[in-house]
Amino acid sequence: MALGRRRNERQQEMWVAAKDLPQSEGHIFYRKLNDLLSEADFDRYVEKLCRPFYHNQLGRPSIPPGVYFRMLLVGYFEGLGSQRGIAWRCGDSLSLRSFLGIGLDQRTPDHSSLTRVRDRLPWEVHVEVFRFVLQMAAERGLLQGKTVAVDATTLEANAAMKSIVRCDTGEDWNAYLKRLMQEEGLVDEDDDPSDEDLRRFDKNRKNKKVSNDEWVSSSDPDSRITRMKDGRTHLAYKAEHVVDLETELVLTAEIYPADRGDADTLVDSVMEAQTHLNEAGIDAQIEEAAADKGYHSADALELADELNVRTYIPEPNSKYDRRWTDKPANTKRVVYNNRRRTRTAKSKRLQRQRSERAERSFAHVCETGGARRSWLRGLEKVRKRYLMSAVARNLGLLMRELFGIGTAKSLQAARGFAGVFCFALFNAVAAKWRPWLPGIKLESHCCGQRPIQDSIAIAV
Repeated sequence: MALGRRRNERQQEMWVAAKDLPQSEGHIFYRKLNDLLSEADFDRYVEKLCRPFYHNQLGRPSIPPGVYFRMLLVGYFEGLGSQRGIAWRCGDSLSLRSFLGIGLDQRTPDHSSLTRVRDRLPWEVHVEVFRFVLQMAAERGLLQGKTVAVDATTLEANAAMKSIVRCDTGEDWNAYLKRLMQEEGLVDEDDDPSDEDLRRFDKNRKNKKVSNDEWVSSSDPDSRITRMKDGRTHLAYKAEHVVDLETELVLTAEIYPADRGDADTLVDSVMEAQTHLNEAGIDAQIEEAAADKGYHSADALELADELNVRTYIPEPNSKYDRRWTDKPANTKRVVYNNRRRTRTAKSKRLQRQRSERAERSFAHVCETGGARRSWLRGLEKVRKRYLMSAVARNLGLLMRELFGIGTAKSLQAARGFAGVFCFALFNAVAAKWRPWLPGIKLESHCCGQRPIQDSIAIAV
């Protein structure tokens, strides 16, 4: 065989037949995911959902809504947080082109197209897609909804601390420092201190704390100054999950301003999760909620009791006993009932499950899913993008239950004899139970790897 050499310059063909274009078998994970969405008639559903927000005749056709939502799913499965990264990855990969249904003779949507579609579709449309996936899980018996866990984390906003300005005067940080130096008589009004002088003055002065009541970001007013998980002070948002402890499905993924306390949002998130279940037509009632001690508040416990939700929230340690002389009798009752429940073995079990499964949902969505840092500005935009990451996470759990693998990357990591053995064992069990599992078909390849004799892969 002769050695082939790469040509540095090559004139492109004027015309190429469709049969001569490079073809891709596609990634098996995305093919199975497409089959799952097709079985649920996902594209027709979202097109009907989005039709009121487009004109019937005027203008050129937009990118299909199914393509828009699939590209956001790709962002989670590929660990891409920015829309530019998603658009580049979809245009570069033949497998993702096949997943989106875009041929080689067509251009993949640009990041600006994603922005226009996201701004056009309201928050309610994204919520309906979230509920649609919950309904898909409920139809397969993967949703209980009786006992939930509530937890929150911080998301880094797309704004720097240098962008904050005073709410009363509109001064930025340097102008504020210059005014303080003038008030102390260190500089005159006509003087213009250098950046080094401002840094030296700022380093030596006391009481340098900033408050959200006094400062706001000029580039992202919805973000709030807060302390991140790693100890840094940054502009951020607060993401809160309500997770089904039985199946680990995310029942709601809400974004709040970072300065809202956990106890203030506990009942709101639980009730929103119940609303999602009701609107999706799922006959499930949230009866129990577990959270950490940061969610403990007499008002939150009392409100949860009025909504018939039993709480399992540990009480923070205090040097003093609580006084009830100035409190209603009902408040004392709900606090004592919660205290009694947290001392039981069931509460300890729920707390272990909460710390494992609620934190795992944040690890999947924020860390491996690429949503720890927001690349968008504005509370509503961040809510839409983050909710779609939660949708992808629920689809990943559904794929794991039906197919054995929840993400495309974990499927690529399943190599070698151990991976083949695990898939062969899983598929053998699935083949045995095939008469009781509707919509299942078998193929003669394994895990997207090379064809292996006597190994099968289950396809939804």
